[in-house]
Amino acid sequence: MRDKIWLSSPHMGGNELKYVNEAFDANWVAPLGPNVDGFEKDLESFLNTDVKVAVLSAGTAALHLALIECGTQHGDEVICQSMTFSASANPIDYCGATPIFVDSEKDTWNMCPVALEEAIEDRVSKGKKPKAIIVVHLYGMPAKMDEITAIAEKYEIPLIEDAAEALGSTYKGKSCGTFGRFGILSFNGNKIITTSGGGALVCHNQEDKEKAVFLSTQARDNAPHYQHSHIGYNYRMSNIVAGIGRGQMEVLNDRVEARRKMHDFYVEIFKEIDGVEVFSEPASDYFSNHWLSAIVINSEITGKTREDLRLTFLEDNIESRPLWKPMHLQPVFADAPYYGKNIAEKLFDDGLCLPSGSNLSDDDRIRIKNVINKFFSK
Repeated sequence: MRDKIWLSSPHMGGNELKYVNEAFDANWVAPLGPNVDGFEKDLESFLNTDVKVAVLSAGTAALHLALIECGTQHGDEVICQSMTFSASANPIDYCGATPIFVDSEKDTWNMCPVALEEAIEDRVSKGKKPKAIIVVHLYGMPAKMDEITAIAEKYEIPLIEDAAEALGSTYKGKSCGTFGRFGILSFNGNKIITTSGGGALVCHNQEDKEKAVFLSTQARDNAPHYQHSHIGYNYRMSNIVAGIGRGQMEVLNDRVEARRKMHDFYVEIFKEIDGVEVFSEPASDYFSNHWLSAIVINSEITGKTREDLRLTFLEDNIESRPLWKPMHLQPVFADAPYYGKNIAEKLFDDGLCLPSGSNLSDDDRIRIKNVINKFFSK
């Protein structure tokens, strides 16, 4: 069996151990310390906007806290992009609320503004104004933020950006994760940078950040004894994990460049193959980190399906993966309302994510190219 080529594997830069060892040497092995503060400042500087960042145990934890800060409670409704990973929707259920799923549009594969407004107006007509809107920057591609932000402001509904896949992506020069009331980042093992696990909540004022930190550290009141007036959570990132993040921040720009080069690699391969579309920016306003490169295969033109290609890759021990299965098609959310047509469903049927890691070698790329060329030449 040949060595496995992964879809998106961790890629260490080398300096992570320096920060981790400093934490051990100073005995800062706790969910606080210099690395936590330093990682937050590094992220705030990178996002290049007047934001405050709280680093947490996971992007999912960040989204949960964002919903809590937006006042989401049992019986409420929250609008969520349907084409996404389940972590974008699960925290809605944590709050006892109901997800209202919205279809994608063809340009960015993200939340369709038309379907979004349709959903809001219908829910309001039923006496259930949504408590928040969760938009996702899928695979690093910025959503149509002008339209979506305008709709959120029109109906006075807080906007939460799930930018878990989009660190380093921008829309009209502004960092993804900084448009809404809150932004969500992830440092899971497969993300563009990783702390092995972890995430961050992007806030626009110190008060929101302090509340997130308070809730994420078990909501302990300011008293000499342990006193609690609110339900709290164990969501704060540790100083050790944050040390890995500080080392990863030193190579973030390099990782974005490498992922974008992988996208260009696929564009070059598929430009001569009819019936295959590489997921790319629709206009110059969009800058994607191309966390994952993806394609859509038109089976009527090619005579082949995305599943045919996935299995062919698998024969050569190369990992690829279908696009996210839309949330409104998931058994766990079968009863949730859905607005839109069938854009997300069609993308799921025909789309495939390709190996995109920043640590892929020239030999890896040759293997990938050979499999693609052989597959489509049959």
